Amino acid sequence: MTYNLTDALEVLGQTPKTLKSFLGHLSNPWLYSNEGENTWSPYDIVGHLIHGEKTDWILRLKIILSDSENKTFVPFDRFAQFETSKGKSMSQLLDEFEVLREGNLDILRNLNLSNAQLELKGKHPELGEVTLSQLLSTWVTHDLAHIAQISRVMAKQYKDEVGPWSAYIPILNQ
Repeated sequence: MTYNLTDALEVLGQTPKTLKSFLGHLSNPWLYSNEGENTWSPYDIVGHLIHGEKTDWILRLKIILSDSENKTFVPFDRFAQFETSKGKSMSQLLDEFEVLREGNLDILRNLNLSNAQLELKGKHPELGEVTLSQLLSTWVTHDLAHIAQISRVMAKQYKDEVGPWSAYIPILNQ
């Protein structure tokens, strides 16, 4: 599938609603359990998505579209959510994510990006040169990957409980 802004907006616009529906009324054991040491809970993942809305996608897009000769992105702190989410409830995080995402999608829509602009390049601090199209495609796949991660983390809470059926449930063996 070739990147298409309209198609991408479908997924990006649904992510906050999906997470609110999925996580909005669950008890703490579902929200704060993880897969073990150095892994993330659904709570941590939502915090990570918020941090991305604040410091990643749109800021990097603006760097690519800027007139500056320096198109190098600021490194992304993949663990900032552990501090920035402290003291907030899941409900607060989901609301914050929804507001931030709506604002970012408004910015994206209002840019009316051309195909030529989608080929403009920025510089990722680890990956090197990337196009705007690749950045925006990554935003979509990043959302989908974290939705899958949340499902996996939650499913694994019952890994031992399903007994021999775990052989038929691939998500438990990832």
